[in-house]
Amino acid sequence: MNKLALPISIIALVATIFSFFYTQNQSELVYVDINKLIEGYKRTKFEKSIFDKKANTLKANVDSLMVDWQNELKDYEKERSSLSKNELELKEEILGNKQQQINNYQSAIQKQIQEEDQKVTQTIINDINDYVKEYGKNNGYRIIFGASGSGNIMYADDLSDLTTTILTDLNASYEGK
Repeated sequence: MNKLALPISIIALVATIFSFFYTQNQSELVYVDINKLIEGYKRTKFEKSIFDKKANTLKANVDSLMVDWQNELKDYEKERSSLSKNELELKEEILGNKQQQINNYQSAIQKQIQEEDQKVTQTIINDINDYVKEYGKNNGYRIIFGASGSGNIMYADDLSDLTTTILTDLNASYEGK
């Protein structure tokens, strides 16, 4: 009986050690730095450049309207002394209405720019999330954490950081489309 106890305990010990390392490998905790992925993703740069051009065009339209209004205001100031009371009131009302319309237009443009920026950002985040999910499935990870610099992950060793690997593969995937 003693002869069987030693080999069984050795086998049990080896099995325990093997299962410990096997489960450690399978449940390895990894993460990606979300901010680095967003900043380094080539699609982000592409989409933001398109967005910036559109936003600058919209802002230029508002600026142009403001310059026109300011010129009308200067003209009004110059000819003010030669206008009758009714003409003054009418001109002031027209200038006031035009200023209000420009302010409303400017607010609408700012809202549109903000909404489009959120839409572009969300599209990029969705793209990254989909890729990380697929990467995790294809490479056998059970969990990939996302660190955003706001305290989600306070410490992790460099071996747990998949950011560079995923960013390289994500950009290659984007360029291949």
